[in-house]
Parts: sequence; structure tokens; C-alpha cells
Amino acid sequence: MSTATPPSTPHVADSHDLIRVQGARVNNLRDVSVEIPKRRLTVFTGVSGSGKSSLVFGTIAAESQRMINETYSAFLQGFMPTLARPEVDLLDGLTTAIIVDQERMGANSRSTVGTATDANAMLRILFSRLGQPHIGSPNAYSFNVPSVKATGAITVDRGVGKTKTEKATFTRLGGMCPRCEGMGSINDIDLSALYDDSLSLNEGAITIPGYSMEGWYGRIFRGCGYFDPDKPIGKYTKREQHDLLHREPTKIKIDGINLTYTGLIPSIQKSFLAKDIDALQPHIRAFVERAVTFTTCPDCDGTRLSQEARSSKIQGKNIADACAMQISDLAAWVRGIRDSSVTPLLAGLQHLLDSFEKIGLGYLSLDRPSGTLSGGEAQRTKMIRHLGSSLTDVTYVFDEPTIGLHPHDIQRMNELLLQLRDKGNTVLVVEHKPEAIAIADHVVDLGPGAGTDGGTICYAGTLEGLRASGTITGRHLDDRAALKETVRTPTGRLEIRGATANNLQAVDVDVPLGVLVVVTGVAGSGKSSLVHSSIPAGAGVVSIDQGAIRGSRRSNPATYTGLLDPIRKAFAKANGVKPALFSANSEGACPSCNGAGVIYTDLGMMAGVAAPCEDCEGKRFQASVLEYRFGGRDISEVLAMSVTEAEKFFGAGEARTPAAHAILDRLADVGLGYLSLGQPLTTLSGGERQRLKLATHMAEKGGVYVLDEPTTGLHLADVEQLLGLLDRLVDAGKSVIVIEHHQAVMAHADWIIDLGPGAGHDGGRVVFEGTPADLVAARSTLTGEHLATYVGS
Repeated sequence: MSTATPPSTPHVADSHDLIRVQGARVNNLRDVSVEIPKRRLTVFTGVSGSGKSSLVFGTIAAESQRMINETYSAFLQGFMPTLARPEVDLLDGLTTAIIVDQERMGANSRSTVGTATDANAMLRILFSRLGQPHIGSPNAYSFNVPSVKATGAITVDRGVGKTKTEKATFTRLGGMCPRCEGMGSINDIDLSALYDDSLSLNEGAITIPGYSMEGWYGRIFRGCGYFDPDKPIGKYTKREQHDLLHREPTKIKIDGINLTYTGLIPSIQKSFLAKDIDALQPHIRAFVERAVTFTTCPDCDGTRLSQEARSSKIQGKNIADACAMQISDLAAWVRGIRDSSVTPLLAGLQHLLDSFEKIGLGYLSLDRPSGTLSGGEAQRTKMIRHLGSSLTDVTYVFDEPTIGLHPHDIQRMNELLLQLRDKGNTVLVVEHKPEAIAIADHVVDLGPGAGTDGGTICYAGTLEGLRASGTITGRHLDDRAALKETVRTPTGRLEIRGATANNLQAVDVDVPLGVLVVVTGVAGSGKSSLVHSSIPAGAGVVSIDQGAIRGSRRSNPATYTGLLDPIRKAFAKANGVKPALFSANSEGACPSCNGAGVIYTDLGMMAGVAAPCEDCEGKRFQASVLEYRFGGRDISEVLAMSVTEAEKFFGAGEARTPAAHAILDRLADVGLGYLSLGQPLTTLSGGERQRLKLATHMAEKGGVYVLDEPTTGLHLADVEQLLGLLDRLVDAGKSVIVIEHHQAVMAHADWIIDLGPGAGHDGGRVVFEGTPADLVAARSTLTGEHLATYVGS
């Protein structure tokens, strides 16, 4: 008689299938509690500023990383960044979090796509093994390693009391071009932009930003003794001029203080020119562009490499040739190399290069500076190391992975996210695009509004449930923009002839002026190259790129937009005191917390603690400053106002301040009416930062506005408001040129310029120019096909 096997009960270890969050209060989250299924793809939606990033990155991912750090010894934790514990009552079921965010890759001028992804390291090893003639180790092929030669005496210990001095020579062959020091370009400095030689130093001859005679520089120049600070620079002897311009760092002592004197040119090279020009502050960038001319290094022809490194070849190509190839072509070249001695290396390099193609970055080259990658390209470059990873049961956290992707490319990104999930990983995605939300197993919608109006869970469940939920996201999910019935008539044309920047193939195109023009095409087709190289920011052109806005926790919308200046002046005038009293970063700061509003206690290896300052109660100002009032409010009450409140306050009555009201108008225009004026910039979401930047640039006087993907970080509902803003700019007589993939923006355009047909060397051509209706009717390009589907034609 056979007995049936009793049904097995699930193992207790398999019951932990949820990430549980209870009482999350990070930034604007209001005691949020939610359960997220593990080994599924969960998409977090909601308007920009609703709390998505605070929940996913600031709470779940931050606590996961903090707990992993705590598994290391106290000694090791001392060398690691100290992460504060998020404000949350309970976090249960966490797994190791791998964060792939939108942060732009470091704008170090020595960093390239190859160095950032280890592809260069593998290529250097390959050439050191197979390159002919053989020149040395992998360092001999690195443009960041200089050649070194040293000769001297060394003492050899031969036992008790026996030593022998021998002459020794040390050499190391590096791949750095000695002429340009591995930068690929040499610079020539215009001395007339550094100083006015008719003046003396004490009369303010030096015109370099930050080199004031009032501060430390004045103390050093007056006390160094190399020249007379009262003598006009034009009358300096050759020796004095050399000391002023070229003297290498030299230790000097002034008034008993040890200081270092450095000539102007080495000082500029170290402080300004060693950094990527795009990473500099605007006023310093303007000085560098005025004072320095960059030309391709004639010795290495811009490859950054020494003659020896370029002489060593595999199958007729040197390492500079390999790095300059489009990655898809380089992958094919590597596939043709056959050598059993380096089989594992070839397999690793092949996998890495294939990953670039899988993720839609096959059009890049390894020598592309990493600082020039867009936010979307940087995020996908970071994804590469995780593709094909053997890790399972980890949590991958993505911040809008479809940014910068054409609708044609989004499908490929969706497949990669599903692959990561299908290997048994938890995938958390913050996203706005309906095509990306469509693949979710589970959706968490935050809102209902932004800032203080958000921070709650409006819906959690399936995609179908979201559609029927009645939330803002649910209502807008199936929105489809209609083509405009009539388009505006151009008032003129901007002619672009023979554009060849990057992959552009001698493009000739006329850009209509006085209308809304959208430049589109697949990622890597040449959109940014066409617009930014042919229409550089300058006289009459306001260019708003994807660069991150910089600001510490002391910065806020009031300081970033310049709004605080007219407010401080208004307070000072009304009370007969100095404006500096009304700045928490200046004389008005609370002495206990130095104007921070909180006291930070460093607990060494443990997470630091931030407690509200007891003296100012978090208001950041001295008590005496808060006695001064303007329109019945003190300065801390004004900074606590939302933009909408402040707009009414400064718009009429005794507090009427036109200069402040104009800035607040622009902030409200871009949909930031809910932001409080004193909210730290570090707490703003990506979409809020983008719009804050847009509001600031709208103050600039210009006839042509160039915007690079302004829908980044914007919810479907926010895009409508952005389109209204673009319309108002055009109706005010401006020309607006937008680089964009969002189909709602394309459908709203007066004129579309479509680049392609593919990416890299398969792109760089204009494949369509005309109205959106003509593009849909023709369906001759990938953009046309997707737009036709979107508008339901």
C-alpha cells in the first residue's frame, strides 16, 4: 500500500519576501508605511517633489548601505563615509542595495569612458602582452603615468656592520605624452587677461577671479620680497616678471606664518586648468575662456600618449587608434584577435564592450571625456558593470534609467531591467515614463502633490489598479498629446552650414526662429553636438544644459536664485541696519550653530547626530536679528514661506518689493510654487533642481533659448505646465530650441528636426525637418513611427 507524500510546508527562510517600511519621515515623507515585494520590479511614481527619491534613495537604499558599512570593523569604518541613520521607525527585509543614480560622472579632465569602466585597463594589459614592438608593462600605455628616470646612491646592508654604497638607476616607462602631460591639448595664456601692466599690484593690477589684494594673496604678494608691490608691472625687470609669472611653489615666512608663494601661471594651471572647464563656476569659466587658448598637442596629436606607446601595435592599430574607435567597431576588432595566452582577458574585454552595445552606448568611444556624458549616458555607463553579474538576491535601485533615451531605446532598457529581476533580484525604479511604468510588477504612487503637499502613499498595487485609482499618475498614465491644429510662422532662420562636431556629417540645416523647435533623434544621433556646437551660448543665446546645480545644505532657493539680495536690502532699509544681518551665512547667523539651524555632533565611526539648535530653535538667526520686521514678518518667517505665499507678500502692501516679486514670479512659472524659500538645496529632487535652474536662466536677456531635455525628472502632469511655459516664451517673441525625446513635447512643436538614422557613425545626418503632422504622415523615421503611435494616427 503506497502512502502519499504529505505536502511540504514552506521553509521559514522563504517567508521573508517583503521589504517593510514603517514611519519614514525623511525630507517631506509623512510617516510613510509601505510593503514592497522582493524579487519583483517595483516602480515608484508621483509628481516631481512628491517624495519618491526620499523613500527609495534616502530611506531604503541609505539604510541598506549604512548597515553593510556597520559589518566592517571600527578601524575600517573610520576610512569610510559616515552615513546618518534615516528617520524611520522600522525597516525590515532589506538586502544589499546597488545604487545606479543620475549623478554626472566626475568632470576630471583625465577621466574618460575607458578609464571609468576598466576598459582602458584591459586594453593596456592586452597591448603589453601582444603589442609589437614590445615596450613594457601596462603603465607604458597609460596617459596618466609619466616616464620617470632617477639616478643616485643606494646603501646595501650586508649583515652586521657591513654596508656598501652602490650607484643605481631607476627607470619607469609611462605612456604620458611629455609635451601636454597626458591632457591631449596644450594651452597658451594671454598675459593681458591676467593683469593690467600699467598698474601696480597694490592698485589692483591682477584681474584673475579671487586674486584680491585684500586677502591672503595680498599678504603673500606684499611679503614675498620678489618685487615691489607699488611698482607698475610694466616696469618689472625680467627677473621680477619671471617671479610673478613662473616661479614654482616656494616656501616663505611672513609675520611668523609659513606660506607658499607660487607664480601666477603655475597657480592658474593647478587651480583652474587641471579641472574640466565645464565643471568650473560660471565666472571662472568665463575668465578661462577669455585668458586661455587650447590647441591640440602637436606631439601626440591629441591622443595624450607618448611616441613609444603609439609605436606599439596589434593588427596594425595602436592603443590610441583602439580608444578612438566607436565601441561597436572596437568590439568587432577585439573579436578578430586570436591568442591562447590572453584568452581570459579577451573574453572579459569582449563582454565589457558587448555590454556597451546592449545598453545602447555602442556609439561612444573609449577616449570620450567622462565629463561630457549626459546624465542618462552616465547612468547607463554605471549600469555596465552590473550586467552579467552573478549576484542574486540584491536590490538594484535606479533613478529614471530612461532619461536621455528615445522611445525606440526604452524597450531595450526595459529588457535589461527585467533581466536583472528574472535573476532573482529586487529592482526598484523611480520613473515617470508610461513605457517604463508599463513593465512594473508593483507600483507605488506618492503624492498627492509636491513638497509639503506630498509625502504620502496614494496607491500601492498593480498597474491596472493604478489606472483605476484616480490619483494624478493614474489619471495621466494614458494621456496622449494631440498634434497642434496650426503651427506658428517663423520670423527668421538660423543657418547652420557644414556642422562636423563629433559625429555630425557636414550637416546643413535651417533652424526657424520665433517658434518652438524640437531637435530629436535616437541617443547618440548628434542632437547635442548640432545644437551646442552650432548655437553656442553667448550674445542673445540663453543655454540651459543638463549640468547639475551646485549647492551645500546652506544653500536654498532664495540664495541660489539671488532672491535673498532684494529681501535683505528691503529688511535693511526698513530697519536702518546693514543687509548682512539678514543672512544666515554672514553677520546675522546664530553663533551657536553658525547659521546652520542644527548642531552636528560627530560620533567618529558611528553615524553623526543632527539636533535642532536650542538657541535659535532652528531659525538660523540671532535673536536680536529676529526683532527686526518688514511687513509684519521677521526674516526667518519670510524664509519659511512658500513661493506662492511670498509672491503675494512681496507683490502688494507695505512689503511690496518688485525685484523680489519678479524672481518669485519665475519660480511660480516653472511650477515651484510649493517650495519654501529656505529649504536646503540638498533636499530638492532632480526635477525640482532642473526647474530651479530654468527659473534662474529665464532672468537672462536673450532672444534664443536653448534647452537640453527640460522634461528630465518631470511627471506627466508637470510636462503640461512646462509646455505652457515654453508657449509663453515663444509668444513673448523668443525663439525656443529644445533637445527632447518626450513625445508630448514633439507633438507640441511648431517644427521638428530629426537626426539619425542611427547612433554614432550611423547617425549625424538630418533625416527629417518639418512640422509634427508631416513627420507623423511620412512615418519615414523611427521618431515618426513612435510619434504616430503616440498620437494615435
